[in-house]
This record gives sequence, C-alpha cells and structure tokens, in this order.
Amino acid sequence: MNEFNEKTPLFLDPSKKLEERIEDLVYRLTLEEKISQLLNDAPEIERLGIPKYNWWNECLHGVAFAGVATVFPQAIGLAATFDLELVRKVAKAISDEARAKHHKAVRLGQRKIFQGLTCWSPNINIFRDPRWGRGQETFGEDPYLTSRMGVEYVKGLQGNDDKYLKVVATPKHFAAYSGLESERHFFDAKVSMKDLWETYLPAFRACIIEGKAEGIMGAYNRLNGEPCCASPYLLNEVLRKKWNFQGHVVSDCGAIMDIYMKHEVVSSGEEAAALAIKAGCDLFCCINIRTRKKKKIRWDWINGALQKGLLSEKDINKAVKRLFRARFLLGMFDPPELVKYSQIPYEVNDCNGHRALALEAAKKSIVLLKNEEKILPLDRNLKKIAVIGPNADNLDVLLGNYNGTPSKYTTILEGIKKIVSPRTEVLYSEGSPLKRSSKDGFEEAISIARQSDVVIMVLGLSPRLEGEEGEAVESDLKGDRLNLNLPGSQEPLLKEIDSLGVPIILILTGGSALAVDYAKESVPAILESWYPGEEGGQAVAEVLFGLCNPAGRLPITFYKSTDQLPDFRDYSMQGRTYRYFEGEPLFPFGFGLSYTKFEYDNLIVDSKKVEIGEDIKLNFVVRNVGNIAGDEVIQLYLKHLNPSCRAPRIELKGFKRIFLNPNDEKKISFTLSRQDYCIVNDDGRRFVEPDTILITIGGTQPDTFDKAKSHISTEIELFGTLIFLD
Repeated sequence: MNEFNEKTPLFLDPSKKLEERIEDLVYRLTLEEKISQLLNDAPEIERLGIPKYNWWNECLHGVAFAGVATVFPQAIGLAATFDLELVRKVAKAISDEARAKHHKAVRLGQRKIFQGLTCWSPNINIFRDPRWGRGQETFGEDPYLTSRMGVEYVKGLQGNDDKYLKVVATPKHFAAYSGLESERHFFDAKVSMKDLWETYLPAFRACIIEGKAEGIMGAYNRLNGEPCCASPYLLNEVLRKKWNFQGHVVSDCGAIMDIYMKHEVVSSGEEAAALAIKAGCDLFCCINIRTRKKKKIRWDWINGALQKGLLSEKDINKAVKRLFRARFLLGMFDPPELVKYSQIPYEVNDCNGHRALALEAAKKSIVLLKNEEKILPLDRNLKKIAVIGPNADNLDVLLGNYNGTPSKYTTILEGIKKIVSPRTEVLYSEGSPLKRSSKDGFEEAISIARQSDVVIMVLGLSPRLEGEEGEAVESDLKGDRLNLNLPGSQEPLLKEIDSLGVPIILILTGGSALAVDYAKESVPAILESWYPGEEGGQAVAEVLFGLCNPAGRLPITFYKSTDQLPDFRDYSMQGRTYRYFEGEPLFPFGFGLSYTKFEYDNLIVDSKKVEIGEDIKLNFVVRNVGNIAGDEVIQLYLKHLNPSCRAPRIELKGFKRIFLNPNDEKKISFTLSRQDYCIVNDDGRRFVEPDTILITIGGTQPDTFDKAKSHISTEIELFGTLIFLD
C-alpha cells in the first residue's frame, strides 16, 4: 500500500473525504486541462499522474464491442422473464466481466473505447411503438416493469460496496426517446405533462432515486422544444432539483452537434456547447467536434464559448467535478488493494458460471404463445423432424444488438440436434431468405417437411432488420420497420408448409412484436424466443422437448397490424400500449402459457376501506394444479373505477415469479403504497383522491384466460382528503 505524507496531493489520499479530494484535484488543473476532460476520450494529464480515460463502454446485455464476453438475452428478453432477482444476477455478472476486462487492459497499457468502467446502460426508454428498431434494447412498454427491471439492473452493475462502485450505470436516453430512427437527430417529441410524468419519466426517476445510478445519458431529440442534452427543464429542474441527482450527465454521441446543425435552436457550435454545459450536460460524446493542433486536443466550441462570455470557468468546474466524482467512486485514484472490485480475476470473463446463467436467463425469457391440444412438449424419440427457416441456424438472431462476442454458441438447429435421441433424424432447410421475397428454397423445405413427423419453423426478425440507425443494414427505414409482418417470403413459406398437414411448431425470433395472425389461427404451437443470447438454441430446445417448462411473459403488446396503431410520430400515449389501447390485441402484454396450470384462491385484504395515503396489504394463495413442476409469473393489475381525470385502462403494479411443484401451493403477499395507486393529472402532478380501485391478480392480464380460478380480484374504497405526492 502506498504511504501518504504531507507531500502527497490530497486527492490521492483515500482517507480524505470524497468532496475534498475532488476539490483538490480540480483546483490543480489548468483551464485547458479541465476542458480536455469534457471529452468522452479524456486525455492523460501527465504532470498529475491522471491517466487517459475513455468514458464510452456498453453493457446492455453483456460487455459489448470488447471481444469475447458472455452474451445474455437481449434486454427485451430479460424483461420477458419478469424475474427481478435474475436480472440483478445478470447485471452483476456483466459488471464482473467489465471490471475484469478493464483491469487487464490497464495492465497492458490500454485505455481505449469499450475498456472503461462507465457503462452506458441500461436503456430504459418506453417501447411505445413496436415499429421502433431500438425497442429490443428496452425492458418493454410498461413504466412499472421498466422501473423495477431498471433499478435491479443498475444495482447489479454498480455493486453493493459502501465506498466504491463496481461500474457506473448510465440509464438512457433521457427522455421521451423512441421516435423514428431516421429522424432521431432532429425530431421534437411533443409530450403532455401527464404522459411525461406518468409514462416517460418513472423509470428514470426510479433508477436515479432508488437505484442511485451515478450517470445518465441525454437523448438526441428535443422534448417540447428543448434539446434533451441541453434542457434546463430535464437536466436542472427534474434531475438535479426534484431528484437530487449528484452524478454526471453525458450526451448521446453527436447530440451536441445536433443542437445547432439539426435542431437549429442556436446558430453556432459555441452556443450549442454553452447551452448544454449551462443546462447540466457534463460530458460530450462527440468525436467529430474536436480538432488536433500540435498534438493537443482542443475544444474549439467550448473555448469559443468561453472567449465570447457564453461560459465561465465556474461552469466548467461544475462539470469537471461531477466527472471526477465518478472516477473517484470507481477507485481509479486509490491503491488497488483498497478496492475490492479490482481483485476480480480475468478468468471470470466468459466463465462456465456465466454461461450457465445465460442459459437460465434464456430459458426464463421464452414465451409460450400457443399450445393447441398440448402438442408441446415434443417427444425426443420422434423418427424425423424438419427444421425450416432463415433464423434456425443463425448467430445474429442469438445476439441482438449492442452485443459482445461469444466464445461458443448454440443455434436453435444445434440445440435441437443435441437434445433429440440418437435415433431421431433432423432435416434442415433455410426455406427462404431472411428478408428478400423469393421462393427459391421452398421446394427443398417442402420436401423435408413431407418426410417428417413434425416441422419446427424458425421465422421472424433479425438485428439486420431492426436496430439503431445505420446498424440494421437491411431495415426498411434506417433501423425501424414499416409494418409488423413476417419479412420477405416467410409467411408464404409458412402457408405452403402448413398446407401439407404436418404439425408445425413456430418459433419467433426478434426484439419486437410480429403480426402473426395466420399462425395464431392455423399453427398448433408458437414460441417467442426474442434474441436469446449465446445459449439461446439450447434454451429453445429444452422448452420444445420438455426439459424446461416455459413461463416467460410478453413485456409488450402484440398487435394484429399497424392499423391498430397511432401515427409513429404521435408521442401521446392515447391508444398506445396495453394501458391505453382499447382494441383487441393479437397477444396481450403479460401473456404467456405454461405446460402446467395454476389456480389463485383465498384473497385476503386488511380492509376494503383504506384511508388515502395508507398501504394496501393483500394475501392470497397460488397453487400448481397440473402434473408438471414450473414457474408462475404472478401479476397484479390496478384499475381506477371513478377517476377525476384520464387514467390508464389498467396498470401493472406488482409481479413475482415463483416455482411450484405439482400440487404445491404458496402464500403470496403484495403491499401497495400510495405511490402505486396514485394518478397523474394534466399538470404532471401525482395525487391520490377518494375513489374505488379494482385490484386483479393472476398469471396474466384480466380476461385473457378462462375465468375459473385464473384470477382473483377485489375492490378497495379510498376515502379521505385528496393529497398530492409531489
């Protein structure tokens, strides 16, 4: 351990208070050095022993873009598990790998992009429209589910040490980002205060206040006229004042340049930089706006803003202090032996334990959408099985976007081959291209289907078809989709195979909803596998052949077509998601079947009349009445029967995933606080008023299963005087 004496700079003394160390370090910096630290690729300050640091790392569902790493199911698949404990375990494993990779890189003298400890994850935007290509990165369409998943993910990433963070979590994109990817650099999300505070902000609030995320990333778009990365309302009024956020804000990459070049709210780069910094954006991710002169990085825009009096050194100091706060909390200026996370061995990366966790997560993410006449699970001793589809033997559909590189992986075809008996012959045909309309492969697919006892068709989307602007190379619309249909010739192929009369099991891949109306009517069984990670093929096969009982639930609504959707550019929640959609969905949010059956009984509440502001406590029993062990996802929904202003049709306000053996039962409790049963008014204020609320508990949304014992419900009268929570 280093010895500290009067000659040691105070900022290097770990016994001193955090605030004192930050003040001491920043005091020693020149103005030019301070400015240089506002860059995501922050240069070394050699005279003080401050190493170069690149802030940009990605940990959406594994350490991304940094070589071999465990690839867990894409975020939308993690959401489908409805398993908070699992999500925290996954985030913990990812942060272990990020730490291990970082320290190895430092030992090798490398401090490059995607090697740092500031992870720009999770993405907690609300997946409000299924056409959005980046929806796969989110935890779905519901603010409550997204909040709970987001908090666990942040806690799993940042660790539980009293002094140090394992990594910095950076929820994104703040806020109301989920528009057309082709317009993301200039669109203005017009959002009412009610929708903002009821739908778009709750997950951010939870991740900051409950999860204590140290970072947050601003969005490209404007919100009601203000660029999000330079919004006094978002970054100062909401984030700093209302939520008491002490950490740092980073711009999305290129967003500062967009402020004047795309949004055109200012007339120069200097004004854009000043607007962002003064609003509270501390770190600019935008390599394009730096220049090099005599081997020194110089920020023309920030320097120009200072020279023109648009910024002061005090403004720069505020931002730099927030940035160094993160680096101190990560232990970057302390002896490694004091920071327990620096002891994580490199061997944890891509280890067997993490691979097993990836398999567990993949199995828990799979949603059984249809199982007519209980065709599933399949017999492993079938004579011949035909596996057909462009996604059956495809690595892309395991990985999604923002992914690492698996050292080994199992495609769906490979998973099936591993599990069936040695006597079973597995035939395979791609059948059709992923997107292109062509019947070139139909003949081969039909031939093998005719020979087989069952056909397993693997159809759907790929990250080549949906994703971020410029990344989904075969997308219809720069990452987004024009419709919800199966791409290319996939549906004609499905119909051709179905006409043969051989039973079909349809496996869907993708990060969003698909309008598989024909399949719902005609195909005996449908599984949604998402982008299930490196062990996705093994997980799918275990579900198909009964080694695993599926219990995933949809974190999004599956619509019948885009005809049921409002305009993509309309940011009102009216008519969107299960909370405000009045039509009949193809498959509803929260839906998912099992190989067994569960009953709910004996609902007890402390009182049917509750004074406004008091907790509501509920107890009930869940019983496995089938003959197969399995998980059940218990969901609690709340409906206001006499609200004084517009309220959601129904809202998820509690969930638990439990395991039960056949004939076993478990007592379950939920407690609803006033935060859970409040309403948001047109001004964006949360309040509780005299009202009657209907609480319904079951394995899915109310009215989506048979009535007998599948749901229990009760009405609670709220009495007293209206109170505001904000």
